[in-house]
Amino acid sequence: MEILRHAVLLVHLSGFAILFGAWVVEAVRRTGAVTALMNWGLLIAGVAGLALAAPWGVPEGVEFNYMKIGTKLVILLIIGALLGIGSARTKRNGSAPAGVFWAIGILTFVNAAIATLWR
Repeated sequence: MEILRHAVLLVHLSGFAILFGAWVVEAVRRTGAVTALMNWGLLIAGVAGLALAAPWGVPEGVEFNYMKIGTKLVILLIIGALLGIGSARTKRNGSAPAGVFWAIGILTFVNAAIATLWR
């Protein structure tokens, strides 16, 4: 069961890598556009994250850090809202507002940092 949990963790991290990688590509190209790949990365990371928050395949005595899970979920929801706003603006203008675009990248990085640094 532990191997399955680690596989779900890998999928979760891959989702954030897809989201952040797609963001970096658009930042380097200086288009500031929100792409469908960013939305897919967020979806993958979110679904896998919810699966990881469920108490399955965890050895007895291990306790979840619900404050960390809640913080990551709030950040994920904010990123989702920003992606929605950015997608609408990208369809209309060809690019998202600079503040929205940069907030997506920064919050994605912060979410990954929380995952690795917060114990």
